[in-house]
Amino acid sequence: MLSRFKLKKSLRKHNNQKGYIKILLATFLVFFFILLTGGITGFAFIQSAPNLTEEQLKHAQSSAIYDMNGNKVADLAGSEHRILVDIENVPEHVKQAFLAVEDVRFKEHFGIDVKRIAGAALSNIQEGWGAEGGSTITQQVVKNTYLSPEKTIKRKIQEAYLSIKMERKYSKDEILEMYLNKIYFGHGAYGIGAAADVYFDKHVDELTVAEAALLAGLPQRPSGYDPTKHPERALERRNLVLSLMEKHDFITKAENKEATATKLENILHKKSDESIYQSYIDYVLDELKEKGIKESELYTGGLKIHTTLDPKAQTHTENMLRKNDVIPYPNDQFKAGVVLLDTKTGAIRAIGGNRNSAEEQIKRGFNFATDIKRQPGSTIKPILDYGPAIEFEKWSTYHQIEDEELEIDGKEFKNWDEEYHGMVSMREAIIHSYNIPAIKTFMEIGGERSVKFANQLGIPLKHAFPAYAIGGFGDGVSPLQMAGAYAAFGNQGNYTKPYALTKIEYPSGETKSFETKPKKVMNQYTAYMVTDMLRDVVKRGTGTLAQIDGLDVAGKTGTTNPPEGIEDGSTDAWFVGYTTQYTAAVWTGYEQTSTEQYVTDEDAKISKLLFKEIVGHVSKEIETPAFEQPSTVKEVKIDKRNGQKASSYTPSSSIITELFVKGTDIPDAYKPVIKKKPKKNDTSDEKRKKEQEEKKKREEEEKKKKDDENSGGDGSDDGSGDGDSGGDGSGDGSGSGDSGGDGSGDGSGSGDSGGDGSGDGSGDGSGSGDSGGDGSGDGSGSGDSGGDGSGDGSGSGDSSGETSGTSSGSGSTSNSDSDNKKNDNS
Repeated sequence: MLSRFKLKKSLRKHNNQKGYIKILLATFLVFFFILLTGGITGFAFIQSAPNLTEEQLKHAQSSAIYDMNGNKVADLAGSEHRILVDIENVPEHVKQAFLAVEDVRFKEHFGIDVKRIAGAALSNIQEGWGAEGGSTITQQVVKNTYLSPEKTIKRKIQEAYLSIKMERKYSKDEILEMYLNKIYFGHGAYGIGAAADVYFDKHVDELTVAEAALLAGLPQRPSGYDPTKHPERALERRNLVLSLMEKHDFITKAENKEATATKLENILHKKSDESIYQSYIDYVLDELKEKGIKESELYTGGLKIHTTLDPKAQTHTENMLRKNDVIPYPNDQFKAGVVLLDTKTGAIRAIGGNRNSAEEQIKRGFNFATDIKRQPGSTIKPILDYGPAIEFEKWSTYHQIEDEELEIDGKEFKNWDEEYHGMVSMREAIIHSYNIPAIKTFMEIGGERSVKFANQLGIPLKHAFPAYAIGGFGDGVSPLQMAGAYAAFGNQGNYTKPYALTKIEYPSGETKSFETKPKKVMNQYTAYMVTDMLRDVVKRGTGTLAQIDGLDVAGKTGTTNPPEGIEDGSTDAWFVGYTTQYTAAVWTGYEQTSTEQYVTDEDAKISKLLFKEIVGHVSKEIETPAFEQPSTVKEVKIDKRNGQKASSYTPSSSIITELFVKGTDIPDAYKPVIKKKPKKNDTSDEKRKKEQEEKKKREEEEKKKKDDENSGGDGSDDGSGDGDSGGDGSGDGSGSGDSGGDGSGDGSGSGDSGGDGSGDGSGDGSGSGDSGGDGSGDGSGSGDSGGDGSGDGSGSGDSSGETSGTSSGSGSTSNSDSDNKKNDNS
C-alpha cells in the first residue's frame, strides 16, 4: 500500500501530466488556428502580443473621459473606489457565484474552454462573426488588461496565446483573485472588496448568498443592472445567478429559495457618487454601447475616451438646473432637461439631465435631456408644418392662411386664445403660435411629405395626423432630438446627428475615430425663411423672454394641454432656439402631471429663461455672426393694408418686409375674413348684457368729457391737425378731432365722440371713432362703442362697433401671447 506522502506525490505527478497534456492540446489548437488564418500573419500576431506583467494584471485600468480640448475631466467610473482582497478571505459561495455565471469549468480548463469555444463557433457560423463569445475568466483578465475590445481575429489569437501563457505562470487561485480585484461593479467600485462596501457596507467575508449573487450579476452591465437605478433588472439578473448556482450544485434548492426571497431594500446601502458631468457621462456610455463596445470592457480597459464636452458649458448648465437664485423654480419636484449643441457640427457641448441633488439622483438615474419622450407642443410647427410648406411648395412668409373654425372627424380645434383671427400670414401664425393655421398648412402639404421632412431632421415618425401638426402625438420627443432638428435650420439646411464621441485610444496604442458627417436635408431658402420667422417669435412673439442682448436668436415656444380640471396651466413647457454658434433645447415639467402638480403660466417662462442664461453665458467670449440670407431668398416690401407690393406712396407705417423664394410670384391682394369666437362659458345673453353695460359706462364717461371740453379751433397742417371741438383737423399727415370734430387726412383720422374721422380717399393711414364716431380710412379704423371702424388696412371695435376692412381686424380685448396666457397647443 502506498504511503500518504507517496499517494500525494503520485496524484500531483498525474495532475501535472494531465496539465501538460492540456497545454499541449491548447498549443496545438492555437497553432492550428494560426494556420487557418494564414501562417505568417498568425505568427506575426503572436510576435506583437504584449508581455504579461503582474502589476498590470492585478490592477484594473479605469477608462477616462477627455473634453473637447483633450483634457481629462473625469474617470468613466466616477470617483474610484478600490479595496484589494486576498483570495483566502473570499468565502466559497462568493467564488461560486462568479464561477456559475462567468466560467463554470474554470478549474478544469487551461485558459481556453474548448467546449465553450465550440458552442460559440457554432453560434458565429449561424449568426455571423462575433455573435457569441467563449471567453473564460482567464481570457477576460487578459483582454481587459492588454487588448482592445474589438472582435477581430488578431485579438482572438493574442487573447488565446496570452491566456495559455498566463495559466502556465499563475495558479487558478491567483488568476481568480486578479479577476475579482479587477472587475468593475458600478458606482466607482473596482473589485469585489469595493463592491461589498459600496452596495452593502460590508466586508467580503460578510456577504450572504443573495448578496454574492447580486454582485456576480453586475460586471456584464454595471449600469444596466444597477440595483439602485434598475431594481427589477437587478433582481432578474440575481435570480438567474442563483438558479445557475443551484444547477451546478453550489447551493441547495432551499438556499436558492431563501436567497431569492431577499428584498433589495433590506440589504442595499446607497452611496452618492454623482458629479456635474454625470448626465454627460451617461450619454457617452450609451453612445459607446451603440458603437458595439461592451460596458464591462469600458470600465476596466484603460481607454482614453475623447468627447465633444465643453466643461465650462456643462458646469454652468448644471448650476442653472440645481440653483434657485437665478431661475425661479416652483419646487424641487419640478424637472428640466437641457441639451446644448454646436449648431454647425452637431457636437454636444453640455447635457443637463436632472435637477435633483446627487443623493436623489442616484435613486432615479433618469436623464431628462436624452431619455424622456414628451409631446413637443408648438415647437413641432417648423418641422411638420411650415418647414415642409416652404420646402415643397415654396410658400412665402407672407402666405395667407384663413384662421377660422375647424372641425376634423368630430374634433373641434382651437387656438390658445380661443378666438379666430381671419386671414393671417404664415409669419404671424407662427409668431403668435396659432394652432388652426398650422393644422391647415399640414393638411395642405400632406402628412406623407411632412413625415419625410421630420425624419430627415432626426424625428422618428412613422405617420402623422392633423393633431401631430401642433405636437399632439403620443410617442413624443426628447430635447436631444429637438436640438438636432433645430440646428439644421441654423446650419443652412444641413443636419448632423448629435454626437458626443470623437475617438478612443486603447492601451495598446490603437486609436479608433468616429466621424459624423452632415447631410443636406432641405434647401437653404427653407432653412433661412424658417429662421427669419423664428427670429420674430423671439423679438415680438411668444418667445420674447429668450432674447439675448447682442445675439441674433431664433426659436420657438411650445406647451401642451394639461389633464382635465386644470384651467390655466400646461403639462409640458418647451423652448428650442439657436444662434449661428449654439442650439439649445429645453424641456420643463413634472414626471407626473396632476391638478396639484402642473406647469403654471408663470412656470412656463422657465424654459425660456434657462435658454437665455445658458446660451448667453457660453456666447460671451466668442463672436456670433448673424444669420445670412442666401441668394435664393428675396425680400419684398408689402403694403399690409391690401396685401400688394408696396409703392413709393405707401406710408412707412404700412410697410412690412416678407421673404419669397426667388422666382416665385407675389399673390394678388387678399380679403380678410374677421370672425370672433366667444370665450369659453360666455353665452350670447351674458355677452350682450356685458356689452350693454360697458357701452352705457363709456357713454357716461364721454358725456362728462364733453362738458369739460372747449369748442372751435382749427388745427390743420401738412404733418398733423388737431381740432378740439367741432373743428376741422385736416392735413396730409394725420388729423384728429376730439369732440364732434372732423379729423381727416391722408395719414390718419380719428374722432372721439360722434366725430367723423374720414380722410382724402378714405385716408391712407388710419381712422378711428371712439363713441359713435365714423373712423374710416385705408389704413385702419377703430370704433369703441357703436362706432364704424372700416378701412382697407385693419379695423378694431370694442362693443357693438362694426369692424371691417380688407386687411385684418381685431376686437379691443387684449390678446396676450402664450408666454402669459393659455397653451399654444390644443
